[in-house]
Amino acid sequence: MPFISTKDDTEIYYKDWGTGQPVVFSHGWPLNADAWDPQVRMMAENGFRAIAHDRRGHGRSGQPWDGNDLDTYADDLAQLIETLDLRDVILVGHSTGGGEVTRYIGRHGTGRVAKAVLLSAIPPLMLKTEANPEGLPLEVFDEIRKGVATDRSQFYEDLSVPFYGANRPGSQVSQGTRDAFWLWCLQVGIKGSYDCVKAFSETDLTEDLKRFDIPTLIAHGDDDQIVPIVAAAEKSSKIVKDATLKVYPGAPHGLSMVAPFKDVFDADLLAFARG
Repeated sequence: MPFISTKDDTEIYYKDWGTGQPVVFSHGWPLNADAWDPQVRMMAENGFRAIAHDRRGHGRSGQPWDGNDLDTYADDLAQLIETLDLRDVILVGHSTGGGEVTRYIGRHGTGRVAKAVLLSAIPPLMLKTEANPEGLPLEVFDEIRKGVATDRSQFYEDLSVPFYGANRPGSQVSQGTRDAFWLWCLQVGIKGSYDCVKAFSETDLTEDLKRFDIPTLIAHGDDDQIVPIVAAAEKSSKIVKDATLKVYPGAPHGLSMVAPFKDVFDADLLAFARG
């Protein structure tokens, strides 16, 4: 399997399919690159070079004690892009992966980047503060940490319900999709999973969003029970210059894996990449 080695000798796994303009996918917490498989395959079949990596601590990548923060995630992404010498890249990030993409642009700029897609993404800030009253209270994230630390297997199984909107009338989420989610989650090291909660909830990405100077698609479901749209996409789309905001009515957090939203998002992603 292909790996790169980061500056602190952490091995980062990646899959690299197809040829053409590169599209690099960053996954959400607590998943891995496999969560993007349908879109990676679709882009490779449509003339793009599609690349997806497992974030440090996740999936098949190394599980270091340190570096489970957005600065390091972004630097790992930069090292992947530079090692593969990718240019004119389309960056696509889901949830925490959207934060990774945003911090990458904040730290490394857009010299190698042509476009960006933020799907159900965490920016600008998930945590509720005086300056961000639409965010979620710290107690919500403390409960997530408690679930990871005490019985993460059951916690992840329970998390799959709101993640895919399985608790909503008319949900088309299969048990297989929920089982896959649980399996991916259990591949995350407990230290990386626990630390990442602070990374995705308390990192303010407002200034990073201001550095976007490329076409950007910000996509979000208005029934996202994990990253509420009001504190995320609605705010980010006002910060990123000339961003395109696409709202999917009734869609959950994991909309890219759930019918009927998946097909709509796939078409939007392909059209944006080609446009």
